[in-house]
Amino acid sequence: MRHLIRLDDWTAADAAAVFSLADAYRGGAGPVTDGAAVMFFPPSSLRTRVSFERGAQLMGLQPIVFPPETLDKPEALGDVAGYLAQWADVVVARHPSTAVLEELAGADALPVVNAMTDENHPCEVLSDVYALSRQSDVRALRFLFVGADGNIARAWQEAAALFDLDLVQCCPDELATPGAVWTDDLATAIRSADVVLTDGPGRHAAALERFRITTELLATAPSRVRFAPCPPFVHGREATAEALAGEAFVGYGFKRSLLPVQQAVLAYCLGLG
Repeated sequence: MRHLIRLDDWTAADAAAVFSLADAYRGGAGPVTDGAAVMFFPPSSLRTRVSFERGAQLMGLQPIVFPPETLDKPEALGDVAGYLAQWADVVVARHPSTAVLEELAGADALPVVNAMTDENHPCEVLSDVYALSRQSDVRALRFLFVGADGNIARAWQEAAALFDLDLVQCCPDELATPGAVWTDDLATAIRSADVVLTDGPGRHAAALERFRITTELLATAPSRVRFAPCPPFVHGREATAEALAGEAFVGYGFKRSLLPVQQAVLAYCLGLG
């Protein structure tokens, strides 16, 4: 039974298989099936939910969506998974607790895909790496993540280990992700960054104010630097409005890869490729 809870649980061969499937879906030739995907999403979910629901439907899976609170009842999650497996083929869940997803997956009743927890966001980062891999050898790029420890920072750490990425985190020392290669010198770090990544500051807005990405900073980066802030972002918060309107910004189309990658993850976990 294949699950995607953390990228740490996957091998390079798993990732390569998913990227190959994503190529097929991009070309309109991905595998199709007949079944249902049970999904747990809060009302605030936008990009991940649209791409999972649309992707599932296009590949023949009926999306059946519940709020994540449905998983917070006293019923054992192994029992939940056992019952869902009688009518559905895969679970896609966005829930604050990774332990909830692990318990669902532990029943091995049907595949479980992590659509974001407070700990990580594997599908989001897989999509970004896939999009970049279509343009460059990602192992030859230098990645700079500007932001505090959190689910996006940790997902990028998982991706760095899986894909052998050159990744540096830039933030105050006390906000760094454990085990990350780290600096608090943004002006120096950005001069060698091919890809600049950000996340929302959350409760650390004051501490991260001096780490805001500007057009002046991006101008010191290597030519053709790509600025890929993780949405949702706020103009003037983690980046200035000018930086988000500049040529380094990868653009909204960068996230188009979410659709084929979500489909590829579903297909791979279902054993379709």
